[in-house]
Amino acid sequence: MLANIPLMIIPFIVYNVLALGITATSGSTDVWQNEIFSLGMLSGATWVMTLGELMITFALLLLFVEIMKSTRIGANSIIDHLLSTFVFVAFLVEFLLVPSAAHAVFFILMVIAFVDVIAGFSVSIRSATRDVSVGSGY
Repeated sequence: MLANIPLMIIPFIVYNVLALGITATSGSTDVWQNEIFSLGMLSGATWVMTLGELMITFALLLLFVEIMKSTRIGANSIIDHLLSTFVFVAFLVEFLLVPSAAHAVFFILMVIAFVDVIAGFSVSIRSATRDVSVGSGY
């Protein structure tokens, strides 16, 4: 049953805990611009990773796992797609109604959730057509 839980719920929960929790306690600071680490490059430039960029990278890694999960066939995959659709709808509703969700990081996370839904259905349909053989040859 845990395999059916859409992984995109993790960035959704983390965003809400950080954005709503920190905004409520500290005012209007943009938590997503906080520097996580910086790295000196060979070119002499400094590469800086912010919390928002780290969150997007984490969500993209989860998207890869979700696409791999969508290659499964069966009743569990239908439940997984349905739950992924609910997660996307939750992203969309929050983006439209909650002021702290009107941020570029949240929008990109919402787009990643949308790609998860579309790719999941597309991959499942494509792999299901390979399992169905039509014709006279046995």
